[in-house]
Amino acid sequence: MAAKRGTKTSMKNMEKELLCPVCQEMYKQPLVLPCTHNVCQACAREVLGQQGYIGHGGDPSSEPTSPASTPSTRSPRLSRRTLPKPDRLDRLLKSGFGTYPGRKRGALHPQVIMFPCPACQGDVELGERGLAGLFRNLTLERVVERYRQSVSVGGAILCQLCKPPPLEATKGCTECRATFCNECFKLFHPWGTQKAQHEPTLPTLSFRPKGLMCPDHKEEVTHYCKTCQRLVCQLCRVRRTHSGHKITPVLSAYQALKDKLTKSLTYILGNQDTVQTQICELEEAVRHTEVSGQQAKEEVSQLVRGLGAVLEEKRASLLQAIEECQQERLARLSAQIQEHRSLLDGSGLVGYAQEVLKETDQPCFVQAAKQLHNRIARATEALQTFRPAASSSFRHCQLDVGREMKLLTELNFLRVPEAPVIDTQRTFAYDQIFLCWRLPPHSPPAWHYTVEFRRTDVPAQPGPTRWQRREEVRGTSALLENPDTGSVYVLRVRGCNKAGYGEYSEDVHLHTPPAPVLHFFLDGRWGASRERLAISKDQRAVRSVPGLPLLLAADRLLTGCHLSVDVVLGDVAVTQGRSYWACAVDPASYLVKVGVGLESKLQESFQGAPDVISPRYDPDSGHDSGAEDATVEASPPFAFLTIGMGKILLGSGASSNAGLTGRDGPAAGCTVPLPPRLGICLDYERGRVSFLDAVSFRGLLECPLDCSGPVCPAFCFIGGGAVQLQEPVGTKPERKVTIGGFAKLD
Repeated sequence: MAAKRGTKTSMKNMEKELLCPVCQEMYKQPLVLPCTHNVCQACAREVLGQQGYIGHGGDPSSEPTSPASTPSTRSPRLSRRTLPKPDRLDRLLKSGFGTYPGRKRGALHPQVIMFPCPACQGDVELGERGLAGLFRNLTLERVVERYRQSVSVGGAILCQLCKPPPLEATKGCTECRATFCNECFKLFHPWGTQKAQHEPTLPTLSFRPKGLMCPDHKEEVTHYCKTCQRLVCQLCRVRRTHSGHKITPVLSAYQALKDKLTKSLTYILGNQDTVQTQICELEEAVRHTEVSGQQAKEEVSQLVRGLGAVLEEKRASLLQAIEECQQERLARLSAQIQEHRSLLDGSGLVGYAQEVLKETDQPCFVQAAKQLHNRIARATEALQTFRPAASSSFRHCQLDVGREMKLLTELNFLRVPEAPVIDTQRTFAYDQIFLCWRLPPHSPPAWHYTVEFRRTDVPAQPGPTRWQRREEVRGTSALLENPDTGSVYVLRVRGCNKAGYGEYSEDVHLHTPPAPVLHFFLDGRWGASRERLAISKDQRAVRSVPGLPLLLAADRLLTGCHLSVDVVLGDVAVTQGRSYWACAVDPASYLVKVGVGLESKLQESFQGAPDVISPRYDPDSGHDSGAEDATVEASPPFAFLTIGMGKILLGSGASSNAGLTGRDGPAAGCTVPLPPRLGICLDYERGRVSFLDAVSFRGLLECPLDCSGPVCPAFCFIGGGAVQLQEPVGTKPERKVTIGGFAKLD
């Protein structure tokens, strides 16, 4: 009994899973959309109709039409109303064909129907056939029916053919897809017809086909296409649509999916305490959100009120300044008016002057008229050059609030910086890791950044993944010092400003060199021709210029000539351990050899660079032995990789290491494209040299090498070419020369 009550409770709690997202009612003949969401068939037709598509609401199940919807005969209990006959358009609808906006009859490229899924809010492609190409979700229909029975929804089932009020149904017919009372069942299944052979069933509200049928071929589905993630029938398997796809029997797909679902459900049911804990955390987050939202509202209101107070204070001060200016101008204009009024006849200054002119005593007149004359002269001048004492315009008091209005209009909440974009062209790992990034164009600025990194080739530790952090990085680049060799690092960046931390950038994976980086400079004193070799001032790049011998070789191609081998050595010799360095070779180089060799043998061989015969000279066989008469067991004193015209020659004499190149590594005796940078890894104790792609660290060749003495990096040129050593990421090392038996600091 307790188990039954628990089942009923779970059935009642899942009602929201059984509601159509369109009509918000329980599913009726649900269809499975390509996005795996469900929708009622009638609702799907209505949605397509609203979108302007006509003729794509065909019945996916392709079942017989129910007599309850289009009866061919009439029950005596039905009213005598006239029912419209299905026209040709309805027949086309049932077949899944028709016309719709944008399509013409016989069109070679029919329009693809797009359905707006109400669940995921995205447009899904239905194909040319529209709804007729979708499967019915029979499992969901069964769940809906069990739910209705568990909660007793709907009460008694009524006959679908009776005149209102209908009688209670006593029989159902799966073939006719309708429920009948006794009288209507006899009427629609007359004796002597094929319908009389229909087996009556118990009345039900949902009639489903016996099996899931292919909407394209009306055959029972027997297989599942993993590529298309769709059930298919036998005919679908042989069609071109599924050619080359991974197709398995439906039983295998059923068992695999059922096991996955059971495992996931078991995990969820076994972690109910975790679910409840997370629910409590979410409820606490809801309460905190409500409190924080209210605080944010109060803060915004306070700030806006502060802006209003500042504006009001500024308004009062500006009005006070205008008032003071106005009073000053009025005072000056009033004084000027009084002066002009004194010039009127019989008043003021004019009247006084007229009385003075009546004086006959000459000394007294001179005494009184001197000051009066000055006043009269100023009044006369003011009358002749009349100008108001103050301007009546207040244009200088106008405000330009355009900038302030723009700022107020753009006033918005602070936004965190957007996820930075890693600059993969400038980010690389060498002796150190250099990481460079930039913010998207419209991202808010960042005050500083946080760089996080970790190794991916270490065993996983229990618990959350631990990242190492570099806090408060200024600028848009960072240097990570002392990385582990032969490792893979994953790095990411995020910005921070007053609003907080932004999103992380996409992870970038960087391979570190397989050995410590060897820093050295180029030394062209051994075997180098100053006429043909040009070494840069920083001694990290060299260029070979083709001279007269190469021109003679082109002119005397059939008679033979001599070509010189120009050699540049590194100024550091290796005597122990493992070392790695990288360089870039100009793809337009004619013939360049990159490698290593014994210091003594290199000096002996190239002290006077020997000439070789061209064009019959074989420049390399993958690596140079340096002694043709050496025994097979002896390791060669040189190991060179030959590059020419943008290709790498993998000679037959070189051995390809499976540990470096893998099963798909390049075979000996072929050419491979030249990568942007070449890496050379020297293992002095093992006497091996590995050549790698310095970008992906994919192995190219591994060669033996005689390491009985100091070993030097070497670069050989035949014809034009150029080599650039990779710059160290960190501080440039002190130049130290060790070749020639002496050490010298430059």
